[in-house]
Amino acid sequence: MTLSALLVSPVGAITTRTRAMAAPHRPCPTVESPGRPPATPSPPPVDPAHRAVGGEGLATAGLAAPGGAPRPPAVTATSWVVADLDSGRVLGGCGPHEHRTPASVQKLLLAAALMPRLDPAQVVEVKREDLRDLDPESSLMGVVPGGRYSVEDLWLGLLLESGNDAANVLARLGGGAAGRPGGVQAMNDEARRLRAYQTHAATPSGLDGPGQYTSAYDLALITRAAFAREDFRRYMATRTAEVAEQRGRVAFGIRNDNALLGAYPGMLGGKTGFTDLARQTYVGVAERDGRRLAVTLLGAETAPLGSLGEATALLNWGFGRSPDESVGRLVAPEEKKGKDDRVVIAAGDGRGGAGNSSSLSSPLALGLGAAILLSVVLGATYRRRSGGRDG
Repeated sequence: MTLSALLVSPVGAITTRTRAMAAPHRPCPTVESPGRPPATPSPPPVDPAHRAVGGEGLATAGLAAPGGAPRPPAVTATSWVVADLDSGRVLGGCGPHEHRTPASVQKLLLAAALMPRLDPAQVVEVKREDLRDLDPESSLMGVVPGGRYSVEDLWLGLLLESGNDAANVLARLGGGAAGRPGGVQAMNDEARRLRAYQTHAATPSGLDGPGQYTSAYDLALITRAAFAREDFRRYMATRTAEVAEQRGRVAFGIRNDNALLGAYPGMLGGKTGFTDLARQTYVGVAERDGRRLAVTLLGAETAPLGSLGEATALLNWGFGRSPDESVGRLVAPEEKKGKDDRVVIAAGDGRGGAGNSSSLSSPLALGLGAAILLSVVLGATYRRRSGGRDG
């Protein structure tokens, strides 16, 4: 797919002073799923000092939406956010700052942290230690020990095939002398830089690890940072790629597992995830009429819509809102911080360094009926091999 660049008009600086008080609680529109497992371990509470980052309207474990806005669709996801990547406006969310388990959407943090450090043309040799702790039935790109791959191939394997093996190699390379742990530390450093305070990485791939959490709001910050890079946008829009022959393995193809690419009008890219603990997770970005909206959702179930159907419904709801509506905003690293990071000053054009964005012709919105039809087809994209570990 060829994407043309679209310059987005800057949004003037806005100053919003937030208070420590939480927003009034409104229950999120939810639908129960027969497939939801028994109770999982309770996540840690959110630091009150960080709950209002982005605005006091987001300081809730319930529904965050502008007054008078149509009610968002009911979903199984336990938390979600819809935000405008260019203006930084948050259109709505459910428990936006609540800790949740990420699964493979954490690979976006790996990309945000290490793409600036790594030369895509560099060729790296895969070591046995890169593959030692990976279940061969989990989501893998398919690299082999002793094989030599370009960093660009590894990024494609990571983002298209959700390769946990590619994640380990990239983290080891990006961690320098500290190896893979250094790559994970770089991810956590990047989360702090982005002010993604509910995010802590324990693994580079998103496979479950001790104390590993994120939030729907944090994922929106991370998505904004990643989509600010032209190379990342290009990788996410790639449908298929071929990896050259290596010793022990013939050349093979990789395919983008984001089934909304080409199916949802204006879809620029997305990332799926699943583990038994995280359930279904998803991050997607679509463009319509010059607006790039991101949806991030965590803790979704397969039925009735699945995370891809729920993402479709939430994006449709977001595109139906006025560009001026918001309940908060995505903070940027360069913004001034107040005491406890509760004072948020929107600086510059609100794009977080996004620069040029990608454009498609303005398509018609998909209806909820189409979302249901899509969910039936797209549910197969989630790997449940070996106990459902995708990462």
